Amino acid sequence: MKKHRNPWAWVPSLYFAEGLPYVAVMTVSVILYKRLGMSNADITFYTSWLYLPWMIKPLWSPFIDLIKTKRWWIVTMQLLVGAALGGVAFTIPGPFYLKGTLCFFWLMAFSSATHDIAADGFYMLGLNQHEQTWFVGIRSTFYRVATIFGQGILVMVAGNLEVCTRNIRYSWSLIFYFMAGIFIALWLYHHYILPCPTEDKGIKDVTARGLFAELWHSVVSFFDKPQVLVGILFMVFYRMPEGLLVKISALFLIDAPHNGGLGLSPQEYGLVQGTVGVIGLTIGGILGGIVASRDGLKKW
Repeated sequence: MKKHRNPWAWVPSLYFAEGLPYVAVMTVSVILYKRLGMSNADITFYTSWLYLPWMIKPLWSPFIDLIKTKRWWIVTMQLLVGAALGGVAFTIPGPFYLKGTLCFFWLMAFSSATHDIAADGFYMLGLNQHEQTWFVGIRSTFYRVATIFGQGILVMVAGNLEVCTRNIRYSWSLIFYFMAGIFIALWLYHHYILPCPTEDKGIKDVTARGLFAELWHSVVSFFDKPQVLVGILFMVFYRMPEGLLVKISALFLIDAPHNGGLGLSPQEYGLVQGTVGVIGLTIGGILGGIVASRDGLKKW
């Protein structure tokens, strides 16, 4: 394996692989459960808990730095994500679809959150400083491409399959089998194509005591930062309105008009929210970066 490869060969695909399972867990699952007839309250409760692995991932990030290499974590987590997607697809048509799909969504969430930690760290090791700066926009773009592909194109395809097959469960099962195939292909591709930086190595002879000592050090150093309480409160309350809105907005768009929703079909939702909406979000982010660089964050 090469120690260095052309970043174009692996950075776009790596961040596409980072974005797709997040979309599958946080957005596609909402549409899936709504199409299967679950109530809004149950959907909101169950799918909101799935965000937990991304919220607490700093707690186990030290383990990834100590055990194995980041490259190993990336390819292993991609295999687990592929297996979890296949598990969701397999359990959708069954009688215990809720328990089965939730178990595999949890596996996918923890695997994806771990993959995010390893991928972001590997990005810093696999590229020099100039390449890191150059590919910041590229990796963000392909993360957005994964978002458009997941909650836009795939949701529209699922809606069309529902019309063709007249079987909602079978249609969504095919979509998740397709995503599983994509991830198995990404796992095989990255197993071959990812470079092997000399700095990417775990610590040998790691003991359980050493692991927990490193974890405790990470927690203490985090809370030892100046004004950490103010920072935590700002992050919590700044994101709270979005957190309250994000799940309900999807249900509002696809719920029937007699329940207060707009009654969009999966095809219409995929176009409006998953494609046009994400493109608008991307453009807004670019414009926000331009104006913030000119006049500062505080003004805007």
